[in-house]
Amino acid sequence: MHDDRTDGAPGAAVTAEGLGLKGPRGWAFRGVTFEAEPGSLIALEGPSGSGRTCLLLALTGRMRATEGHARVGRHQLPEHLAAVRRISGLGPVPGVTDLEPALTVAEHLHERALLERRFGGPLRGLLRPRAERAAETRSRVEAALAAAGLDLESLPKGRRTSVRDLERLEALRLSVALALIGRPRVLGVDDTDLKLSDAERAEAWRLLHSLAEGGTTVVAVCSEAPDGAVVVRTGGKEMDQEPHRTDDDKETADALAEARRA
Repeated sequence: MHDDRTDGAPGAAVTAEGLGLKGPRGWAFRGVTFEAEPGSLIALEGPSGSGRTCLLLALTGRMRATEGHARVGRHQLPEHLAAVRRISGLGPVPGVTDLEPALTVAEHLHERALLERRFGGPLRGLLRPRAERAAETRSRVEAALAAAGLDLESLPKGRRTSVRDLERLEALRLSVALALIGRPRVLGVDDTDLKLSDAERAEAWRLLHSLAEGGTTVVAVCSEAPDGAVVVRTGGKEMDQEPHRTDDDKETADALAEARRA
């Protein structure tokens, strides 16, 4: 099994030309065109209901665009969805990667590490000695936590802290850390600046900028893009006059369910 995540630069270039997705209620997004180098912070900026989440899922291989094309690394979209999913990871995306409130931080990390060990790497990796595999897993988890800036000792109950007891910014860091365990070349983050204070919002963007500076291409949904980002605006003139409602659109709900399975 070939692992695309180790090829070339840590991040992947992302480009789109005339990308669009149409559902039964109209266009979720349309006419999206941009170019971003590996290690870019790409901000999908627009109001709620303007197709930002659908665009995020399309660029990470979880939804199939119906118009135009995009390229993530060497993989063309919408043709190579599975290949793009292999090199991309999702941080917080409501309805797709929700954290389980009753589980602890340690349980989430353990579960993700096991899944990554079993399904995320070459099959030959399963044949290595148990101690070697365990050491690599610990190394991956520690590196992911460090990159996400999540200090377990600072949490109310350390590793045993339940997700329900995390602050919004801490939950964001945990979701990002879980995605980083898979060493993605592209990281998707939804609702980056939702329900955060000004100080927390600035901290969240510092986190994502640092990940991009470290080589990972970051695609982040937001209402207002930060300085230094490649800004992709949704809800422009190319859209239908009436905003596409993603919360009650059956096709979008089905696509979110498919994204969860992916």
